[in-house]
Amino acid sequence: MDTPKSTKNITRRDFFKLAGASIALTAVNKVALAALPEIVTAEKANTQAPLHPDNGRPYNPVVTLNGWSLPWRMRNGVKEFHLVAEPVIREMAPGMKAHLWGYNGQSPGPTIEVVEGDRVRIFVTNRLPEKTSVHWHGQRLPNGMDGVSGLTQPAIPPGKTYVYEFEAKRAGTFMYHPHADEMTQMAMGLMGSWVTHPKNPKFMQVDRDFIFLLNAYDIEPGSYTPKTNTMLDFNLWTFNSRVFPGIDPLVVNKNHKVRIRVGNLTMTNHPIHLHGHEFQVTGTDGGWVPPSARWPEVTTDIAVGQMRAIEFIADELGDWAFHCHKSHHTMNAMGHDVPNMIGVKQHNLVKKVGDLLPDYMAMGETGMAEMSEMASMMEMPLPENTLPMMTGTGQYGAIDMGGMFTTLKVREGLAKNDYQDPGPYQHPKGSVAYEYVGEVPAVTRPPATDEQSAVEVQVRKPSGHSGH
Repeated sequence: MDTPKSTKNITRRDFFKLAGASIALTAVNKVALAALPEIVTAEKANTQAPLHPDNGRPYNPVVTLNGWSLPWRMRNGVKEFHLVAEPVIREMAPGMKAHLWGYNGQSPGPTIEVVEGDRVRIFVTNRLPEKTSVHWHGQRLPNGMDGVSGLTQPAIPPGKTYVYEFEAKRAGTFMYHPHADEMTQMAMGLMGSWVTHPKNPKFMQVDRDFIFLLNAYDIEPGSYTPKTNTMLDFNLWTFNSRVFPGIDPLVVNKNHKVRIRVGNLTMTNHPIHLHGHEFQVTGTDGGWVPPSARWPEVTTDIAVGQMRAIEFIADELGDWAFHCHKSHHTMNAMGHDVPNMIGVKQHNLVKKVGDLLPDYMAMGETGMAEMSEMASMMEMPLPENTLPMMTGTGQYGAIDMGGMFTTLKVREGLAKNDYQDPGPYQHPKGSVAYEYVGEVPAVTRPPATDEQSAVEVQVRKPSGHSGH
């Protein structure tokens, strides 16, 4: 990573030095750690292969979008994991990295996969500069293992390791996150997914099973660290701390049964929409939805703190969009305070104003799409460590999307564990929208009437905040 030029940024070395300064004297002893499960970390931001179990009860593993699953060890019949809460550097998309907090080298942390009835022991080592805890969101467990610092347990001090142990009683999709300085720690990316598989691997079996979390960040252009007191005005809406075009596609075989599990740890709801297919909501963090209670959808709204599992048959070949249907959630940074400049000629405007205001970016003369076109031609200057609002390129040009957007790629003949991007879909001849080159008829308008025209109403906005 290049050394930031702005004085408000710090280098990678300084970042970890500052984060670790308060734990230097209380770091976990190596001899003590020898009795713990190995610390496994990952730095890559791409989707990793599923983790097939080589011991313990059998299950059908999930695939974490732009993530991975945490290995475990079996010890006297107990499945042991080791989570390390620590500062991490997460690539949001090529060209932008963020200084976050996460687990085992990534944010979100690795997915934890267990089987219903497993006895689970999780060692949590705190390498953050402040105390933390882990709440196992949605789980049935002893009250003292629920992870609410001060209420059900002492907080985990920096440099210390605490142990959580409980039985995974209920199959389903869950999350884990801190309940200690929660607003700061979750705003910094401290979270992860949890899947408890059913005892019977054939129950609710699917061919491909994906999981990811919805999270959001407020990172100013040119900065590397999120603001932690933002409530709603986030500028990066992410799938597993990645934004389009940095989000991997969901690659599936034609006619396979597919499940996508989505958890929401942002501060607003997200209507998640799939193109080209109908699905059913088959699970929540409260359990599986009985077949009699399901209905077909193409969009499901996921509220804050909820999990949803959707299932469908991928019976239509193609590259199908999969995204949040809030339009400003499919955009990247700098989207809030940009004035509407439609109709205003802006030749050389960005360069001239940018000489005075390095973080300035104007909305395009004809609309926002102009910005993605400019970015694709490498003509748009950007502040350091920032992405265009809309970016990404498909086989037909610029894809005017960012943020919470990816594709479901349905293909034929994929190998069992092949999740690699197969490239653009080759459409059959005559199946792509095309330009009409014939004559366009004149516009037909209703005849004029003598009725009195509508009264124009002028509204004057109150000044000040006295009415609030």
